[in-house]
Amino acid sequence: MDPTAGKPGFLRNLLIRLLIFGLFIVIVRFTYVITLAGESCTLGDFCFFSPSLNLAIAGTRSGALAVHAAPEHYTSKEWISGVRFYSSVFQDLIDGGFLSPAAKSLCVETPTGNDVLALRGIGVTDAIGISKKALPPLVKSGEARRIPFANGTFNFVFAGDGALERSPRPAEFVAEIARTLKPEGFAAFHVKANDTYSFNSFVDLFNFCCNVVKVNDVLEFDSSMSHVREVVVKKERHGIGSDSNSDSNEKCSVPEYKKKLVRNAEALIEEEPLKPWITLKRNVKNIRYLSSMVDISFKDRYVYVDVGARSYGSSIGSWFRKQYPKQNKTFHVYAIEADKTFHQEYGLKKGVTLLPYAAWVRNESLVFEINRGPGEKVQGKGRGMGRIQPLQSSGGFDGGEVEKIPGFDFADWLKNTVSKNDFVVMKMDVEGTEFDLIPRLFETGAICLVDEIFLECHYNRWQRCCPGQRSPKYEKTYDQCLQLFTSLRQSGVLVHQWF
Repeated sequence: MDPTAGKPGFLRNLLIRLLIFGLFIVIVRFTYVITLAGESCTLGDFCFFSPSLNLAIAGTRSGALAVHAAPEHYTSKEWISGVRFYSSVFQDLIDGGFLSPAAKSLCVETPTGNDVLALRGIGVTDAIGISKKALPPLVKSGEARRIPFANGTFNFVFAGDGALERSPRPAEFVAEIARTLKPEGFAAFHVKANDTYSFNSFVDLFNFCCNVVKVNDVLEFDSSMSHVREVVVKKERHGIGSDSNSDSNEKCSVPEYKKKLVRNAEALIEEEPLKPWITLKRNVKNIRYLSSMVDISFKDRYVYVDVGARSYGSSIGSWFRKQYPKQNKTFHVYAIEADKTFHQEYGLKKGVTLLPYAAWVRNESLVFEINRGPGEKVQGKGRGMGRIQPLQSSGGFDGGEVEKIPGFDFADWLKNTVSKNDFVVMKMDVEGTEFDLIPRLFETGAICLVDEIFLECHYNRWQRCCPGQRSPKYEKTYDQCLQLFTSLRQSGVLVHQWF
């Protein structure tokens, strides 16, 4: 018998069975989509072949979305959960009048594109996203700091998933959104901003263009189940003014939320310490740093100003860079030091700008006196600087070594160097000149630009070298120093006693 005689019939039966099995799979998949999604799929709809995208927006108040390409990334459970979450968020914004189906819309810093798909799925079909890595057809290449669209392109812009917090320059991020947003358009953000300080820092970023029109708490869709704030701003047609610091005589008022933070600070040392070199140094352990109490993510820049810096290791290297809690932010350091003994080493330090002058209340020539008390010796790393005075008033010195130095208007420099949107920490050790500089900061309004001050107040304290003797360098008393600290805190300035 020929062994090949039954082969054609066998192949035919096998092909029929495979065809029936394939048809069965298609029917099951189609039934699965119809049953769970509650939507019908036309032949051109993607959902017939891969229900993931259609299922992602099931339960929203609009029809299914037709998408003709889907990378594997689009089928993950987390991605689908994100689409559902954003669909609900955007539908609420439509219901509130902040978004319309006809709005030309942009999602910034969206590496997955699930928010873009959610917009399209609820009927906002003219929507696109940008991210460093393109993800066609939903996301094109671009960054929030340099949005690749013309001025006034969009009616609606969305930034979710903490995009603004992660930006190294939030002010540039916001400026680009404002630039590409049409007048009277809306921008929505999902941000942490869980404390009053961070929320106000966020709002301050929009002072030049927009008003906050909605604040709402939403529950994130990821496994953390944490709340974020949804903040919606509206771009005003003619702007809402500027945040200029150019007026040198403009006074300021510290906001109430900052005053509340001051009340949470460590207590001031009320009684004069007999051994201040020990007591004040130990008190550093009690300091409640501002950056340990609040989130500083929404500040545009981070700045440390060391007034009377002396050597790099005196406080910048030994304390600020090692101990101050920076929340992983990179601070630029300004070292203000008139004594040229210390200048050379700063040329080798990255991220440090040296100002080789004396901080003063005017731009004028000064003299400083190297005026050491009994038993004090010249240190190997520098000299003991005493008081500074204007050149024409230098006759008041007591015969110590005198040197001529340039002085500059510190308050004016500060107002031209930092802004309200920056996080500014200051340490001041100026050998008694604090009683001139602090009032000048208040007079000019520059005090409102400083978030936190570490102030060493100089008074006729008891001498370490000579028991029973007070310092002959300074005329002020401890009570006058305490009054200076108290007045700063009562004005809403977070100041700490330094040593």
